[in-house]
Amino acid sequence: MAKNIRRELDRLRLPELQERFREVIGEETRCPNRTFLIRRITETIAARAATAAEAARAEPAPRPTAAPTLARAARARTASPGKPTSASPRADRPQRGRFKSMTIDELQTAYLSIVGRPTGSTDRRYLVWKIREAEKGRVPVGPRETRTPDQQAASDTRILPLRLDEPRVAAIDAVWRAQGLKSRMEFFRRALRHYLAHTGAHAAAAMFAAP
Repeated sequence: MAKNIRRELDRLRLPELQERFREVIGEETRCPNRTFLIRRITETIAARAATAAEAARAEPAPRPTAAPTLARAARARTASPGKPTSASPRADRPQRGRFKSMTIDELQTAYLSIVGRPTGSTDRRYLVWKIREAEKGRVPVGPRETRTPDQQAASDTRILPLRLDEPRVAAIDAVWRAQGLKSRMEFFRRALRHYLAHTGAHAAAAMFAAP
């Protein structure tokens, strides 16, 4: 299944891959790094599948009455701050089954409260997974830091834009796969090294030697 997903993602053009990233991750991106985008998408899909399997094993059968949402539980605690109620989840162990009766709007509100930033995702499984991961301390919470131009300039890494139409990309992909290379990036590095060496720029070519 993972191979099929990756094969599907490899066939997408960059704008389509960025749109797929938005659908799966729930965040906009202009990142041109296909390897990064594909890795984040596949990791998130795999994590959701694992979480869904775990939830299917761990969560009890639904009760006749709907479980209270996080918002209702919060209102109950506010109304009686000193008196714990049976509907209030324990602070050290979130209540099981609490997401089942929640709407997408309520899940997005809970996401904002727990993850610490808004989301435009309407994928129920993703929202539940991200909230649970944040509660367990497995994902960063709070607003995402935006790098300033000075911070970007201080980095040793530069992302060079390279726009190609689909037929050219397909031709390149056919070549590097036929040569048994691991990725498109390896192909580009080897192509740069070959051209630099061909033009006599041997010192520059050596910078692209295989690690």
